[in-house]
Amino acid sequence: MARSCSGRKHTGTVVAFYLLSAITISSALGVVVVRNLIHAVVFLILSFVGVAGLYITLSADFIAVTQVLIYAGAVSVLILFAIVLTPTGDRGNQETFLRLPALLLALLVAFTLGYVAIDTDWAISDREGFQQTASVIGEALLDKYVLPFEIASVLLLVAMMGAILLVRPDSAMEGK
Repeated sequence: MARSCSGRKHTGTVVAFYLLSAITISSALGVVVVRNLIHAVVFLILSFVGVAGLYITLSADFIAVTQVLIYAGAVSVLILFAIVLTPTGDRGNQETFLRLPALLLALLVAFTLGYVAIDTDWAISDREGFQQTASVIGEALLDKYVLPFEIASVLLLVAMMGAILLVRPDSAMEGK
């Protein structure tokens, strides 16, 4: 009885993996193929969410949440702002003469990846994934990697202060 439940859980994970893989790959293709840039960003967000779902199937919940917050949230909003605030006459993707070489290169990369995936003898581990990825990452950041973590936080603070100074109007500088 326990064996069938374990098999069902494994089958559910495999089905979720293939479904999320199909969503991620098809939305990534949508980013490349679609002509409207706003639609391309929507497909990109869907692709990011699909990757987050793949992280969940690998039991990396913290990485999945980080993927959604940073990529599907912040990076996508930044790209949307860049598209909307950039003055252009036509928002569609421009026609290019490099379409055929790009297609050939993409097919070559896909063929190579497929060949490597099929030809490689992948080792299968019996170990379970990390059950508490957030606590493991937190302990690593505040124990072993505390100095690089603090340096990165100071760099981000300096970058944020620089960005505030850059966007501040000149009249605010004259008043002081």
